[in-house]
Amino acid sequence: MISATTLSPPPTHLPSLPQTPPLSLIKTCKSMAQLKQIHSQTICTGLISNPIVPAQIIAFCCKHELGDMEYARMVFDTMPGPNHFVWNNMIKGYSRVGCPNSAVSMYCEMLERGVMPDEYTYPFLLKRFTRDTAVKCGRELHDHIVKLGFSSNVFVQNALIHLYSLSGEVSVARGVFDRSSKGDVVTWNVMISGYNRSKQFDESMKLFDEMERMRVLPSSITLVSVLSACSKLKDLNVGKRVHRYVKDLKIEPVRVLENALIDMYAACGDMDTALGIFDNMKSRDVISWTAIVTGFTNLGQVGLARNYFDKMPERDFVSWTAMIDGYLQVNRFKEVLSLFREMQAANIKPDEFTMVSILTACAHLGALELGEWIKAYIDKNEIKIDSFVGNALIDMYFNCGNVEKAIRIFNAMPHRDKISWTAVIFGLAINGYGEEALDMFSQMLKASITPDEVTCIGVLCACTHSGMVDKGKKFFARMTTQHGIEPNVAHYGCMVDLLGRAGHLKEAHEVIKNMPVKPNSIVWGSLLGACRVHRDEEMAEMAAQQILELEPENGAVYVLLCNIYAACNRWEKLHEVRKLMMDRGIKKTPGCSLIEMNGSVHEFVAGDQVHPQSKEIYSKLDEMSVDLKFAGYSPDTSEVFLDIGEEEKESAVYRHSEKLAIAFGLISSGPGVTIRIVKNLRMCVDCHYVAKLVSKVYNREVIVRDRTRFHHFRHGSCSCKDYW
Repeated sequence: MISATTLSPPPTHLPSLPQTPPLSLIKTCKSMAQLKQIHSQTICTGLISNPIVPAQIIAFCCKHELGDMEYARMVFDTMPGPNHFVWNNMIKGYSRVGCPNSAVSMYCEMLERGVMPDEYTYPFLLKRFTRDTAVKCGRELHDHIVKLGFSSNVFVQNALIHLYSLSGEVSVARGVFDRSSKGDVVTWNVMISGYNRSKQFDESMKLFDEMERMRVLPSSITLVSVLSACSKLKDLNVGKRVHRYVKDLKIEPVRVLENALIDMYAACGDMDTALGIFDNMKSRDVISWTAIVTGFTNLGQVGLARNYFDKMPERDFVSWTAMIDGYLQVNRFKEVLSLFREMQAANIKPDEFTMVSILTACAHLGALELGEWIKAYIDKNEIKIDSFVGNALIDMYFNCGNVEKAIRIFNAMPHRDKISWTAVIFGLAINGYGEEALDMFSQMLKASITPDEVTCIGVLCACTHSGMVDKGKKFFARMTTQHGIEPNVAHYGCMVDLLGRAGHLKEAHEVIKNMPVKPNSIVWGSLLGACRVHRDEEMAEMAAQQILELEPENGAVYVLLCNIYAACNRWEKLHEVRKLMMDRGIKKTPGCSLIEMNGSVHEFVAGDQVHPQSKEIYSKLDEMSVDLKFAGYSPDTSEVFLDIGEEEKESAVYRHSEKLAIAFGLISSGPGVTIRIVKNLRMCVDCHYVAKLVSKVYNREVIVRDRTRFHHFRHGSCSCKDYW
């Protein structure tokens, strides 16, 4: 701890030291090598005995960009009685090189030797504190400052405001600010910066308003901080007001200020003004270009963003991550992975934010191989696995169907937040581990983590996908009383799905009719999907009508209705719906399946003939057809909604994208390798049957993630127990 027992007011002045010839050499010195030569000469000539010489040598080491603090300490240890100037320089030097703990140690040593701090000591000491150092030493240093009578010094006040802002005690920082004279613009800047650091951007804006009322002229640093707050709040009006300050006060448009203006306008979606400033800049840096790229990606205009990205004279990991995030926002996941490979080729080291983006893309594509490579990269490069990275890894493993590794990551996390628990509950639910998901929810409650609305959806999904109707109904009934969460439309949708899948269609309809909120298309869609499974034509028509009143262009509804009519052999009704689709220009979404092999993601659509290995794939399909028929396979064409011959129907289901992906997986991997597929639509009955047989006949685990859940096919059975 810092000792304060010997503290007493410091002397009011220091003795002046005579000028010596080597001083001019030290002041013009340009490297440590030169300094060491001068130092040697002073030792040889005896001039080193004059205290001003080692003091200036230490000053060079502490202040100069090329200075060496180890050398400074060595010289310092030879001085018989260093004065305030020397002590302060040593403290300043350690702060400059990012060693706040060494600076604190020097301060403690200063006290132990009976040398009292002055008004320069504390600003030097506190300026480069880290959050940990600020939390550890802040209060005690404040006590010293008060005891020694420096609390009214404006520089010390600014240092204290910075200290408390850094340690997260923004309210204490504001207390120091309120007791200050507020006449110095730097004081305002430090407080506004403190609010920004703690993400209290509204408070930054209020303080700027107060600054205007007190007629304190802002500096360019003030304006940059306020523009940063405007950017985060997307407050274009205040941002324009700040821009007027720049023009009216004729503040020199330095690059950092221009960058802040570009970032603010881009964040607020005003790309015309942002580009106007960008085009008129005398010189641009990577921050200028990245702000433009980010502005376009935020608007979803990734083409324009990529144009500017490609023109950048230099790119750092921030600009690469911005472009990667742009593709991620518009669900162009293959481009995300392609760009990441380019980033690797350019030898740009990603940070944890880049890793989260790449893992998210892997999760969407089911690209486990690349996801595993990312995990290995994180471990090898010692990238911090904070809650964001940990949650992204959990999500990636679950979405690639690797439940064991997802749980392993979760168990190894030093800090699990609500998102971590919810991700595990969801992941277990969609992979068919309903009981385990409910057990995880119980553990979450025991860990004193309060569930939220999203967590409750995860629990209801676990009950839905595992057919646990009674448990789902009980949980839904207790949501408000036990967890204080009022069910919203999403929770009611889960209940409709739960009851509908179990065949309780009338009860599901009663839930919809008695909902306290208006049902949306997702709620009605859950009922419609259940009608397809249980072939309730009448209720399906009613549900479809409700959805089409809400979303007339919803193509999936028409397709589901067609499937139901086809399954019930109601061809006249089916033709009516097909005609309505044609009249309204609504097209069926083509089935698409993704499979990762050897680090590359391959995409198949129904009837695909464009893949380079199409010939081998269809040859394998023919072989599979023979093998599976020996195992008892007979095509299920009940969901083919074309009034055509049975042979043509069999040909239609034969070319489904899942089957093409499975065939490709079989010819592209060795025996025993798991085949993982991501499907954009719900698996049809026939493909589900084929996947079960493939897992048995070829002794392969097949994992398919369709639009609603995972199917783990092993030894001829599916984890969904044919409940999907």
